Amino acid sequence: MGDQNIYLSNIKRSVLVVDDEFINREILGGILEDSYEVLYAEDGQKALQVIEEQGPLLSLVLLDLRMPNMDGFEVMKQMQQDVVFKNIPIIVLTSDESAEIESLKMGAADFIKKPYDMPEKIMARVKRIIALYEDRMIIQSTEKDELTGLLSKSYFFEYASLQDRFHPNRSMDALTVNVSHFHLYNELYGVQEGNEVLKIIAKEMEKFANAHEGIACRSEGDNFYLYVAHQAGYEVFLDDVIAAITGDTTVHNTQIRIGINSEVDKSESLEMSFERARMAGDSIRESQKEKIAFYDAKMRQQRMFEETLIRNIVDAIINGEILVWYQPKYNVEEDTPRLVGAEALVRWNHPKYGMLSPGRFVSLFEENGLIQVMDEYIWGQAAAQVKTWKEKFGVTIPISVNVSRIDIMDEHIVETICNIADSAGIDRKDLHLEITESAYASDTENLVDIVAQFQKEGFVIEMDDFGSGYSSLNMLTVLPIDVLKVDMRFMTNLMEDEKSLRMMELIKEIADFLNVPMIAEGVEEKEQMDILKKMGYQMIQGYYFSKPVPKEEFENFIKG
Repeated sequence: MGDQNIYLSNIKRSVLVVDDEFINREILGGILEDSYEVLYAEDGQKALQVIEEQGPLLSLVLLDLRMPNMDGFEVMKQMQQDVVFKNIPIIVLTSDESAEIESLKMGAADFIKKPYDMPEKIMARVKRIIALYEDRMIIQSTEKDELTGLLSKSYFFEYASLQDRFHPNRSMDALTVNVSHFHLYNELYGVQEGNEVLKIIAKEMEKFANAHEGIACRSEGDNFYLYVAHQAGYEVFLDDVIAAITGDTTVHNTQIRIGINSEVDKSESLEMSFERARMAGDSIRESQKEKIAFYDAKMRQQRMFEETLIRNIVDAIINGEILVWYQPKYNVEEDTPRLVGAEALVRWNHPKYGMLSPGRFVSLFEENGLIQVMDEYIWGQAAAQVKTWKEKFGVTIPISVNVSRIDIMDEHIVETICNIADSAGIDRKDLHLEITESAYASDTENLVDIVAQFQKEGFVIEMDDFGSGYSSLNMLTVLPIDVLKVDMRFMTNLMEDEKSLRMMELIKEIADFLNVPMIAEGVEEKEQMDILKKMGYQMIQGYYFSKPVPKEEFENFIKG
């Protein structure tokens, strides 16, 4: 840490020499003045005046013990009582060796013995103590979280590792503590009140940690870590945190969730131990009842499964394990349904886990950004398939591909998809872009701009999962949409539920008002199709016609 001082090497530090004998002050000043800004005081009272004036600008006090008016012991005592001055290092000037122990107890950092007949030794000691003091201040400034006073994340892991080293047989629990939907607290009550909630949580965590041989830190935002000796339960701790928040703030109905990795495996890294605790906490993120969750074998298996998929995705694309299947879309306005398109749907033929549906991996890849890698591959495959079928059968089958919210955030997304369509040699209107309704509700202005660019480039835009509850009717008047796809969940109760039936009628009326065609997906029964056809729905997609199938099987629909 001493090397930190090279960044301050051009600064001349201030040093206070306190001695009632003029000759002693002059000797020390002569030794130090070339390297330091030297201030002087002839007794304890004058010393405190200088310290008050200079405050944290002082790098060191050289303090004689035996002085009139106020001795050095009283100066040290008063400095220790001040939060700023107690951090200024003190070198005691004395010829009385018996005073060393008492001086150390009062906070002295070192001693210089009288008479001052070894200048090089004095300079070395002054330089060392100032360096140690500055290093300590740098450590203290980064060791604690400024808002809560808890350890910072990096120092937390350092101290936790030391605990495990000194107590290898002590069973420990790793906990993550979060406030559910904390951003709403800041919006409802203000940032200051939100910060008060965080400070109260920190206070309760520190209290609990001190009582159970542990330490606590604020990891980031509203995320806290707690590393404590193994406990049978944490319900009382949770109740204490909530009670403290309710009692000391205007915030009510606080939702705290705790993820616990009980009796951590010390052969693993601490970071992994807390990652497992985080997974447990995330598993109850949306629960209104569950507040405490434990990491278990099932979560471990899921984590291993996810890590395997993340590691395998690039090789899977190269090795042809990522498959693009197609589900047909039929126009049902006439007596005989007519094939009018397909939707590209991904499958993963994994060598270890077998055939995986998109529900097993799409959301995972959306979380870590890998969805773009997979989507670009699917877009390319779908565009090439349009071209292949046109050459093979002489007909154009437009194919719809999914464009996720993550994809939309890519500033080059329009250029990327344009290049894919153009490289495949197809009309852009034959590559339909499906964007979920929920994506339109997130950063609406930016999304509308991007989608408008797609329309200008000639692509057809389909709003997927329409009716799932995200869009306002007002939003529909400004959204660039060419086709509405109705959320398949309405199909489940279409035959029995009058509300679902009426909702499908209302959505059709909205589509007619917007002058855009409708696709009803998730249709599985003839009765459902007949009802929708009677309502005026133009296109149907679902198991009634076919489940998603490989491209070879899909060609049977083209042949008729």
